Amino acid sequence: MPSEPRPVRKADQITDLTRLKAFTNPLRMQLYRLLYAAGSATASQLGEQVGEAPSLVSYHLRKLAELGFVAEAAGRSGDARERWWQVASEEGWGFRDSDFTQTPEGAAVVEAVGRSVFETRAAQYRAYLSQTGDWGPVWTDAAFASEWMLDLTPAELADFGEELAEVTRRWRERGQAARAAGSAGAGGDTGDREHVSVYLYGFPFRP
Repeated sequence: MPSEPRPVRKADQITDLTRLKAFTNPLRMQLYRLLYAAGSATASQLGEQVGEAPSLVSYHLRKLAELGFVAEAAGRSGDARERWWQVASEEGWGFRDSDFTQTPEGAAVVEAVGRSVFETRAAQYRAYLSQTGDWGPVWTDAAFASEWMLDLTPAELADFGEELAEVTRRWRERGQAARAAGSAGAGGDTGDREHVSVYLYGFPFRP
């Protein structure tokens, strides 16, 4: 009997401007990304990584929780005073520009969030480039940075993005399952798994 098709999971699609505004704050963007990578963490742990007081980090985490982006992670500590947090959706979040750009305020927020996302990603890649000597040839030879020039219609570009997202989901689930099983995975000489960032951009341009 053929197996049931796996349901396609979607990211938290933001359609409310108030929610999108949350990520015009650079610290909230940074905290969300760190929490997504960590799986779960406390305000104190996150505060050490961003160089901010736990009280300030707690404030921003509560605001993100009010907007549905993060939630408390139960059962991580016997200390009732210590709150653990996790992202609310494993698929992250996203939005369509056209849901907001009909008004000047919405267009400004979309631009601010887009720039914040790009600058955060660029900073992370710059950090990697400055640390390549620490990773060694196994990791640096495996890492890649690619660019392709394609001729597509808007519908084809959207389909292309969905295919890339599905490939990414499959590899993410494979890594999560192997980490949970305590496996290093196939083909690796390092015996360790690391967080790996993959940035894929697709946008129209006219030379």
